Amino acid sequence: MPSTEQATPHSPALRSRLPEVGTTIFTVMSALAAEHQAVNLGQGFPDFACDPALLDAVSQAMQQGHNQYPPMPGILPLRQAVADKMERLYGHSYRPADEITITAGATQAIISIILAVVHPGDEVIVLEPCYDSYLPNIALAGGVAVRVPLTPGSFRPDFDKIAAALSPRTRCIIINTPHNPSATIWTEAEMRQLQDLLAPTEVLLISDEVYEHMVFDGAAHHSAARFPGLAARSFIVSSFGKTYHVTGWKVGFVAAPAPLSAELRKVHQFNVFTVNTPVQHGLAAYMQEPAHYLQLPAFYQAKRDLFRAGLAQTRFRLLPSEGTFFQCADISDISTLSEVDFCRWLTTEIGVTAIPMSAFYRDGFDQKIVRFCFAKEEATLRTALQRLAQL
Repeated sequence: MPSTEQATPHSPALRSRLPEVGTTIFTVMSALAAEHQAVNLGQGFPDFACDPALLDAVSQAMQQGHNQYPPMPGILPLRQAVADKMERLYGHSYRPADEITITAGATQAIISIILAVVHPGDEVIVLEPCYDSYLPNIALAGGVAVRVPLTPGSFRPDFDKIAAALSPRTRCIIINTPHNPSATIWTEAEMRQLQDLLAPTEVLLISDEVYEHMVFDGAAHHSAARFPGLAARSFIVSSFGKTYHVTGWKVGFVAAPAPLSAELRKVHQFNVFTVNTPVQHGLAAYMQEPAHYLQLPAFYQAKRDLFRAGLAQTRFRLLPSEGTFFQCADISDISTLSEVDFCRWLTTEIGVTAIPMSAFYRDGFDQKIVRFCFAKEEATLRTALQRLAQL
C-alpha cells in the first residue's frame, strides 16, 4: 500500500532579481512613527484633502459612464491638456497624439522608460542622492548604474564629474529638478551646460520633474522642455498626484518626442496597459483652470516659511529649500548619532519622524543631514515644531 505520510513540499530555489533591495526606509520609518504616535514628516505626501472640485469632476466622470478601458496612451483630452500646459509654461509644443503618454504615476513612468531604452550592459548615469527607485529600475533592465555625486552640502551638479562618467556605453542620464531629497532646483545655466555636454552624444535624458510646480522665492522651474537640445533627447516625467494633492491616485505623464514615446508605449502597454479612466476624465476637466497649479508655489512657500521659522529656533542648521515640499537640516550641532540612528531617536524620543539623507545613496553616505516633509496641515507642522523646540 502507498504510504499515507505526506512528504514535505519542495520549495523551488529562487534567485532574486534585486538581492540588495529590502524594505525601504520610508516604510520602516512610517511604521515606527505609527508605533510611537510621532508626527510623520518623513514620507512625502500631504495630510490634507484635495480640492473638492477635483473629486466632483472624477465623480461626474463615473456617473457619465467613463468606467471602461481608455485608450492605451491615455484619453486625448488629458493628453491635450498636458500639451497645452507645457507649451504655455515651457514654450515647447508636444503633439498629444504621439508625444504625451499618461502613466500609472511617475514611478511606473520611470521604470517603463528604463525598460524601453536600457539594454543589458548599458550604462545609466545617476546623480546621488536620488529617488530610491532609480537604481533598482536600472538593475531590472540589466543596465549598469554609474553613480555620480552631487556636490556635498550644496547638492549642485558637478559637470566635470558628469563628463568624466560619460562613456561609449552611456545610454542615458537621469536628472531630477526640483530635487528630492535636497530641495534644490537646477538653474538655467546648469541646464544649458547639460545641453552642451550632451550635444555631441547619443545619450538620452530622463528628466524627473514631478515637483515642477513647487518652486519658491520667485524662481522659475527650468524644464528640459525649455531647451531644444535637451527636449529632443528627453523623456520628461511629471505627476498629477504631486500637483493636485492626490498621491494615492497614482497618475502621471511622460512627454517625449514621437520616436521615444513609441518605445515607451511598447513597454507601457504590457506593464499596466492603461490608467484609471474616470480619474483621467476628471483631471482633464480640472486642468482647464490653470490657477489650480499656478497657485502652488505660494501655497507651499507659506508652509515652507512657517516650518523654517520654527526650525530656526532649534539647533538644526537649515539648508536652502528652493523647491519641492522638503526641508533638509544639518544635525551636527544636535547629535553625534548617524543619520539613521538620529531619525529613529527623533521618532521614539521626540515624536517627530524625518528621513536620513543617507537613504538616498547606494553606499549610505552620511553627511549628518535629515529631510523633513512640510506638505502638511498648519496644525500638523505646529505640533511638530512644538516637539522639535526641545532641541
